[in-house]
Amino acid sequence: MENKNSVVIYQGSNGEIQIQIDQKSDTVWARQEQIAELFDIDRTVATRHINNICKSGEIDEESNVQKMHIANSDKPVKFYNLDIILAV
Repeated sequence: MENKNSVVIYQGSNGEIQIQIDQKSDTVWARQEQIAELFDIDRTVATRHINNICKSGEIDEESNVQKMHIANSDKPVKFYNLDIILAV
């Protein structure tokens, strides 16, 4: 567990699913790959579901998606909050 700017990161001892909890706003953040792993689906399926959820207006993308810089990434990566994770 790592505490950094009020975000707590949980990761299994063998590097399994890593979940970020934003203590300030009481939500969970995950990347598409993590959502796919969580539900045991292909990443492209998770992407399709997320796109449909946002396009339909079921969940507002602007307030439920955050771009963050992560290690070993050349560009910002989208993180999705608990509302989108549950909608998938």
